[in-house]
Amino acid sequence: MAMETVPARRGRAVRLMAGQAIRIVNTHGTQVVDTWAFNAADPGEFLSMPHLHAALGSVFPARGDALVTNRRRPILMLEEDTSPGRHDTVIAACDVHRYQSLGCAGYHDNCTDNLQAALAMIGFPATLCPPPLNLWMNIPIAADGRITWGEPLSRPGDHVVLRAVMDCVVAMSACPQDMIPINGRDCTPVEVQYEVIA
Repeated sequence: MAMETVPARRGRAVRLMAGQAIRIVNTHGTQVVDTWAFNAADPGEFLSMPHLHAALGSVFPARGDALVTNRRRPILMLEEDTSPGRHDTVIAACDVHRYQSLGCAGYHDNCTDNLQAALAMIGFPATLCPPPLNLWMNIPIAADGRITWGEPLSRPGDHVVLRAVMDCVVAMSACPQDMIPINGRDCTPVEVQYEVIA
């Protein structure tokens, strides 16, 4: 498969057979990508951040880690990561309510709606929005449990490779957050690229 684009503020989804992988590239180095994975045969089984915390004993997945579902089974392997490795597993996907709480009066693009649109594009059943793996989202956690909305530590061209352990659907959203600096100091969402590899 050739390199494809997740447009700024939008989502895309792809089907992977067990053994295939997806390479997601942070083209500009500043873009957070909310990422989900679902069992291709059962949308009720999905990549789960709370279960991942228990499996890893950490909130930060690292190269070589198995990423597990809500049934505690590996669905993806984090095979490569050229970035400093700071990815968030704590924060929920943004939605219209999040932007309202930040002062947005009208509709705002959001990752929750991007997930549903991306799944619809490939004919996968709509589902509730599980907490995503927020690739390159930098959320420092202090000793007292407080969090900070940090800027990404990634660089242009950094990428991750996620290898499917089971037949699955991987969905991505180039997060449209433009009200706090999680997509860089200038708060400007941009596109990312991806490709399916053997």
